[in-house]
Parts: sequence; C-alpha cells; structure tokens
Amino acid sequence: MKILYFAWLRAQLGMAEETISLPEDVNNLHDLIDWLRARSDVFYAAFSDMDVIRIAVDQEYVTENVPLKGVREIAFFPPVTGG
Repeated sequence: MKILYFAWLRAQLGMAEETISLPEDVNNLHDLIDWLRARSDVFYAAFSDMDVIRIAVDQEYVTENVPLKGVREIAFFPPVTGG
C-alpha cells in the first residue's frame, strides 16, 4: 500500500510517500493511524490531532473509518482552503 503525505505532514515526517506492507492486525483506517503513531515519536506527533488532517482512500475523500482490504493508496493532508 502506498501512503502519501502532503504539506506540513511531509515536512514533519521527512518524506512525501512510502510503500508499506500492512501488519495483519491493521484492518481499517483507525488501526492504520494507531500503527503509524506507534512507529516513532515523530509519527506520534504528526498524527496526534486528527481534526487537522484529512484523508483520501484510493483518491476518494473519506470522513469515517473504512476497511483497508484492497486499498492501494492512502493520502493524508491538511484541510484545503481557498482564497
């Protein structure tokens, strides 16, 4: 699965994307976020406030927990504002 990080998440984590193999106990979006937080203090800090992070699963914006079976790409990004 490919994970994409945008804007300040990319800067804080030091990468724009990575390809991971999900552990067997990671079945849904909430599990993935918990797993990412547990990877390091940097990931924990980056994902500490999910109210300021938006998520797209296979290029579809999601607002709730979704299963990850068959998912190819997840993107994490801050809210987009216009001007």
